[in-house]
Order: sequence, then C-alpha cells, then structure tokens
Amino acid sequence: MAIQFPDISPIAVSLGPLDIRWYALAYLVGFLAGWKYALYLVGLNPNHRPNKDDIDNFIPFAVLGVILGGRLGYVLFYQFDVYMHDPLAALRIWQGGMSFHGGVLGVIVAIIGYALYNKINVLRLADIVCAAVPIGLFLGRLANFVNGELFGRVTTAPWGVIFPYGGEEPRHPSQIYEAVLEGLVLFVVLFVLSTRTWVRARPGFITGVFLSGYALARFAVEFFREPDFHLGFIVQQFSMGQVLSVPMFILGLCVIFYAQAYFKKSAE
Repeated sequence: MAIQFPDISPIAVSLGPLDIRWYALAYLVGFLAGWKYALYLVGLNPNHRPNKDDIDNFIPFAVLGVILGGRLGYVLFYQFDVYMHDPLAALRIWQGGMSFHGGVLGVIVAIIGYALYNKINVLRLADIVCAAVPIGLFLGRLANFVNGELFGRVTTAPWGVIFPYGGEEPRHPSQIYEAVLEGLVLFVVLFVLSTRTWVRARPGFITGVFLSGYALARFAVEFFREPDFHLGFIVQQFSMGQVLSVPMFILGLCVIFYAQAYFKKSAE
C-alpha cells in the first residue's frame, strides 16, 4: 500500500507580499545552525585558529561559495546545453537548480582564499566547515521532499510515496534516504570524531571523512533516486550524481592519508 504525498504548501512563511519557500527557509536555517555549531566546535580547540572571530568573518564567504558554486555546478554538470542557448538564465537562481558538488567546489575556493589571506591553517578551517555541513544537507533534503522534487525510482516497497509530479506509481522517498545518510548519520560520525583529541591533532582528517562519507552516501542513494530527466544515465547505469561522487570519494581518501602523514611527520 503506497503513501499518498501530503498536501503541503510550497510556501513556508508569508510576510505580507513576501513568500518564503521551504527551500529558502532550509538554506537560511541551515546556515544559521551551521554557524552556531561551528562556533561550538572551535571552542573545543581554543589554542588554534580558526577562532570564533574567524568563523564569524568567514560566514559571508561560505554563503557566496555555496550559492555561486552550487549554481555554476548545476549549469555545468546538469544543464549545460540549455544555458548555452540562454546564458542569462543562469542568473535566475530563484527558478531553482543547485548542485551540491558545485557548492562543495565553491566552498573549497572560499576556504582556501580566506585561510591563506588570514594566515589560518586551511585544513583546520575546512574541518570546522565540513563538520557543520550535514546540518544544511539534512534540512535541504527535507525541503526537497516537501517540494515533491528529486524523488526516487518506482518501487513496490510499502513506504513508496505517490509524488504529485512522479506519475501514478509509488516511488522511493529518496530525499528522506539522503536526509538520513548525508544528514543525520554523517553529522553523528563527524561530531564523534570532532570530540576526539587524536582527530583534532590531524588537520584535514574530518574533511577527508566528510568528502568520502558524503560520496559513499550519495553514490548509494542514487541507485534509488530517479535520474535527472534531461540527463538520464551518464555511464551505463550510473547517474551524474554517482559519476561526480567518484572523484569526491578519492579526494576524501587522499586528504585522510595526507592528514595522517602530516601528523606523523610533525611528531618526529
């Protein structure tokens, strides 16, 4: 027996003529909650930068990195041909279309630029940021579910959901799968690691675990998620999300190995 998609308004809050949609609210709450959580994390390691002032000053650059990188990634990875015919459409962010992999690249650029300019260890700043990212991922995937978008493939599972834009057949609620794996599970793993002294002594370790952990979760859930209709499968039965996750996973492993090697070298 399938679950009928609940009738949820796409508008989360109305403030006079201003309508705030669930996805925008998820971004806002995600940034605020991630900010506060990052401030907590730097308090665990008060003898090293970044400190609380560094985090406060970095937030605007993180926001720009997410938005610009996410939008540019969507244009390049998912709808390049469309935007080649109408380049100005890439500026219409309010029409939707963001890529998490692109957002990661944007934030990486922001982290490197900010850290080098302010003489902060790049990987220490990256560790703080990466530990906070699952909060936004969790909220963003819930917003995807509320919007009835990015749904899964057709299923006979009893928890299959009939989405308003997914036809009459029940589908995997893949947004919930991602919210659990990329959000809750990854957050708990990174939180536990962040509280360990041996991990904090290895700058970059948390960053590597985040990159490889997200890539694994995304790669797995993509088997249940409906491929983007305008792309389909990229390589045999693998989607664009899976193709992009492979180099992300490899990069994560490389960062973990680097963090361990750097620690051993500094301990000698």
